[in-house]
Amino acid sequence: MSSAVEAISCPKVDVPAGPEPGEPAKEAAPPAEHCDTAPNGKCAPRCHGEEEADEDEDEEEEEKAPKAIDLGPMVSIKEQLEKDKDDESLRRWKEQLLGGVDLNSVGETLEPDVRITSLSILSPGRRDIVLPLPVDATKGVWFTLKEGSPYRLKFTFSVSSNIVSGLRYTNTVWKTGLKVYRAKEMLGTFSPQPEPYTYVTPEDTTPSGMFARGSYSARTKFLDDDRKCYLEINYAFDIRREWPSAS
Repeated sequence: MSSAVEAISCPKVDVPAGPEPGEPAKEAAPPAEHCDTAPNGKCAPRCHGEEEADEDEDEEEEEKAPKAIDLGPMVSIKEQLEKDKDDESLRRWKEQLLGGVDLNSVGETLEPDVRITSLSILSPGRRDIVLPLPVDATKGVWFTLKEGSPYRLKFTFSVSSNIVSGLRYTNTVWKTGLKVYRAKEMLGTFSPQPEPYTYVTPEDTTPSGMFARGSYSARTKFLDDDRKCYLEINYAFDIRREWPSAS
């Protein structure tokens, strides 16, 4: 989220002075709507519509259906485990691969059932911020963070019915209508089990400075390799100079 500062703190492009008396007027270049920070530290104007194109590409990547590959008929975990139950070595290999799946918890379902049960924000020296699910968008700001603070995200989720492959988390953040941050985190592949899984993301830092403080809107998704979405959250949050006194 620290990259948000670069996207919103770039200085405006200077407007050139008018022509000298008697000098023919030059055609004015169209103003740049947005800018990127160039390697030399100066503001590099972006082409018109480039940012919108980037966002469209990200959305297309998320929503695009994978190419069809014929892998043969789908088989439930229960069938897989019972298919070679007379072959001791093969049965043990499958159980080790699947993590000793309980047959009573998988049934005959081919599709995995993934439920995100809790979301938390962890910051050193602070009490964990536990975010209630489902999100009530009518309540406005979901949480508030202090600028320049290290944090991690913790997800708790359950998997049943079948293996979920390539479960990942994506997070897109906007400020005043401009996309300022995007994260993708691969959680992994998980087999069904009675106990919930817990995943903690690598540490990140909230942006700081005058341009970073304020209100943001965001969208978080949990998807798998088949682009199946298990949870989509649209919410608002604030970054302030200090932590809220109530937390």
